[in-house]
Amino acid sequence: MVFSSAFNRLKKGLSRSRTQFNNRISKLFTGSVPLTEEMLEEIEEILISADIGVELSMLIIEDLRKNFPLNQVVEMETVIEFLKTDLIKRMDIEETDLEPQEKPHVILVVGVNGVGKTTSIGKLAHHYINQGKQVLLVAGDTFRAAAIEQLAIWSTRSGAELMKKEVADPSAVVYDALQSARQRGIDIVIIDTAGRLHTQKNLMDELDKIQRVVKKVIPGAPHETVLTIDATTGQNALIQARQFSQVTPVDHLFLTKLDGTAKGGIAIAIHHKLDIPVRYIGIGEKIGDIQNFDAARYVEALFEVSSG
Repeated sequence: MVFSSAFNRLKKGLSRSRTQFNNRISKLFTGSVPLTEEMLEEIEEILISADIGVELSMLIIEDLRKNFPLNQVVEMETVIEFLKTDLIKRMDIEETDLEPQEKPHVILVVGVNGVGKTTSIGKLAHHYINQGKQVLLVAGDTFRAAAIEQLAIWSTRSGAELMKKEVADPSAVVYDALQSARQRGIDIVIIDTAGRLHTQKNLMDELDKIQRVVKKVIPGAPHETVLTIDATTGQNALIQARQFSQVTPVDHLFLTKLDGTAKGGIAIAIHHKLDIPVRYIGIGEKIGDIQNFDAARYVEALFEVSSG
């Protein structure tokens, strides 16, 4: 029942992407028809337009050619099942156990302004609080007063505690928060950082300083560094993730705003091109609209033909 509910929410969140796939693929097939070169080209275009990427789309079409000879009669359902299986196989996902093993479990959240970073932090806090965890949010973005105000709002919505200091050195705020969390036995600490681009040296230096402080207070931390990426930016999200990971260690991606794009294939492209796994996805604006990324379930929801 829980799986069914989560899957239905995922399908709803991916409705724009799924409609794009289904409408265009369905138009290629009317019952059982011979597979033509023109149809293969159209399928490739559909994949590329969903931001699965040119390289991966071409590889998939190559597999289609091998398994469905030209002029062979095929049905839409058969082709879609092949596409789903092929994508899941290529994503080569390894399940990892990321359950917090010690207190506090420290999560550092990074990303540029405007990608939904603060909202994602609120969703993460809610996710862990629903598991019975005590969560502390840390306002490490002291460069913008609005950032602290936004985090305070999500703290209230999620029920998480908040550590903040107006006009303070971010590293000092993080230091005090971690000391407090360790002494009080807080389960989860989620640290917000200033929205930055990989080209902003002063902010990247500040991020490096925060990381050093975290390791000094709690050896082995941060246990997760999460980069938030906006799915609606398509291939730019892939470029951003690649460039950002070159200047700071990134363990996982939080892919946001999937409900606002018809290009949901970007999650597949990121998995295929980078060694950084998508861990969390945002599929709506509500605080509970967060899921752990499951490749097989994601692909199933993205391609499902039903109207659900």
